[in-house]
Amino acid sequence: MTAVPALHRPVRDEWIDANGHLSEAYYVLVFGEATEHALAHLGMTPAYRTETGCMVFTVEAHLRYLDQVLPGERLEVRTQVIGVDAKRLLLWHEMSAGGRLRATAEVLGVHVYIPGGRSRPFTDDVRAAAEALLRPVPPDAGRTGRR
Repeated sequence: MTAVPALHRPVRDEWIDANGHLSEAYYVLVFGEATEHALAHLGMTPAYRTETGCMVFTVEAHLRYLDQVLPGERLEVRTQVIGVDAKRLLLWHEMSAGGRLRATAEVLGVHVYIPGGRSRPFTDDVRAAAEALLRPVPPDAGRTGRR
């Protein structure tokens, strides 16, 4: 399996706050879309949810806002799998615009059986897909308050 394809999104006018740049909530929205995009690439699609009753729930996220995103820019989010075990998936997202890194998000998800509300191991094929995409942990992952 190859890398997770990049996600591309235009910055919408309604995402711009009173300070003239991307509002905080929309960084989270775009990173959430990037997580869903990565999960689908690993095989966790709506059909997977229907067939297994499972999906990944985000239980922790760490965002770093590194530079402004301005009106009219086009966002690109690149995602790496940086950790996986029986029930957990750790993703690293990098948001860029105009060739410059603007923000990062480190997202920890747990594979949950939705009807029971409890964690459950990944299916073998999903875990294998995630393991095939494992990359080294970036130096800035797991860091709080430092650049």
